[in-house]
Amino acid sequence: MLKRLNNALPGLVFGILLYGVLLQLAGVWVAEDKLRYSSGLWIGIVLAVGMAVHMAVVIEDAVSAGSGQGRLITMSLLRYAAVVAVFFVTMRFDLGNPIAAFAGVMGLKISAYMQPLIHKLNRKDASDKTKGIQKERK
Repeated sequence: MLKRLNNALPGLVFGILLYGVLLQLAGVWVAEDKLRYSSGLWIGIVLAVGMAVHMAVVIEDAVSAGSGQGRLITMSLLRYAAVVAVFFVTMRFDLGNPIAAFAGVMGLKISAYMQPLIHKLNRKDASDKTKGIQKERK
C-alpha cells in the first residue's frame, strides 16, 4: 500500500522504525523513567510515520489533481498543528517524555537524510546478487 503512494515511502517508514528501535535499545539503558521514555519515543515514532504518510498523500494529491499551492500550505500547517497537539496532550496527561517524543519525531528527518545511503546500499546489494546469478549461469 505504501509503495502505491510513493516509491520512497516504504524505505522512509522502514528508516523511521529502525531509528526508533535503535533509540529504544540505546536510550532505555540511560533513561531514569524507562516507561515514560519508551512511551514518549514511540509516540514520536508513530507521529513521524503518520507525518510521512500524510506528506506522501498530500504530494500525490497535489501532483495528480493539480491542487494549488494554497492547499499544500494548508496541509503543512495542519500537519504541524497535529504535532503540537500531540505534544500538548503528551505533556498535559503525562503520557510520555516529551524530549523522547521529539527525538522520535526527528526520526522522519534522520530517515530522510539516510535515504541516499540506503538506496546506494540496496543498489550495490542488488548488483552483487545479479553478479552471483550470472556466475551461477556460467
